[in-house]
Amino acid sequence: MFESHDVPVLKGIVATTPKEAKEATEQLGTSVVVVKAQVKSGGRGKAGGVKLARSADEAGSHAEQILGMDINGHTVRRVMIAEGADIAEEYYISYLLDRAQRNVLCMCSKEGGMDIEQLAVERPAALAKVSVNPLVGVDAAKAKEICEAAGFPEQDHDALMNVFMKLWDVYKSEDATLVEVNPLVKTGAGDIVALDGKVSLDENANFRHDRSALEDNDSTDPLEVKAQAMGLNYVKLDGNVGIIGNGAGLVMSTLDVVARAGEDLPGKPHPANFLDIGGGASAQVMANGLEVIVSDPQVNSVFVNVFGGITACDAVANGIVQALEMLGDKATKPIVVRLDGNNVDEGRRILNEANHPLVSLEETMDNAARKAAELAVAK
Repeated sequence: MFESHDVPVLKGIVATTPKEAKEATEQLGTSVVVVKAQVKSGGRGKAGGVKLARSADEAGSHAEQILGMDINGHTVRRVMIAEGADIAEEYYISYLLDRAQRNVLCMCSKEGGMDIEQLAVERPAALAKVSVNPLVGVDAAKAKEICEAAGFPEQDHDALMNVFMKLWDVYKSEDATLVEVNPLVKTGAGDIVALDGKVSLDENANFRHDRSALEDNDSTDPLEVKAQAMGLNYVKLDGNVGIIGNGAGLVMSTLDVVARAGEDLPGKPHPANFLDIGGGASAQVMANGLEVIVSDPQVNSVFVNVFGGITACDAVANGIVQALEMLGDKATKPIVVRLDGNNVDEGRRILNEANHPLVSLEETMDNAARKAAELAVAK
């Protein structure tokens, strides 16, 4: 991504095996390479996930040690073999969305490296903070202001300003909420190079971009990948009560109520997921949601909690009935349904007449949560 916006970086090749790491080192042809764990986490260097190598064999050995490592809960499945750098000085630069001020905040320091968070706490004056109007961005004048606020020597301003403006281009063009480079280095030859970066992207802008090449499904729960392909708002949790609701606020409340209901039960059953089916609870959407949830071996029961609004309760009830028909033998977990709101009586009538052996109706959210928790224990 940095390369596509002309941000100066060193060459790097991603490897998935020690053999590939050795071949990548030979291909780069430099006297020193860095073997870097490719996981979405900070603290990789401190965890032993970043190592220098001075030969292809050493790079392969380091890759063998790093691949498979657990770094802050992330398993390393890839390493990057990057060119070594003649580092004279290390800096820090980031652009991040400042929601409170409704603008972008640039943070910059002449003292970059692994302990930037500690620097921010212990010596906040060493971390310059400059507001950026997103409608104007980082032009030459703003880049100059950042250089001066951080205290960079005048002779380095031109090179730094060039990089600062290109990093802003990354932030704006890629619809990012964070672009961070740590360290941004000055080499012995005086060049400014981004050695390591982190970027957070705004998913609301995904329709403007093709992100497929950036996705790392190996580190994403398979059920989340499946749900995403179905267009569902699903997050895997570690409990055993599956949750389906319409509206993020209602689903969040449902998670709390289920957790509370299970506190005094054996094993303390609690939510297995967050799943918001939104306003259009059609039969297909409901079927997709149920299919994802019943595919989770941890789930022992399912709680469908729907407040009828734009989508009436009778439409939801028909969706549940048709979804169970679509799933057939795949549906094996007991399902507790709580309906309220628009056309609730008709919705309950439809479910009662269907009389599906897996489905039970409860009138209140608390009672439904309690029953779903109890069924999770009984299972």
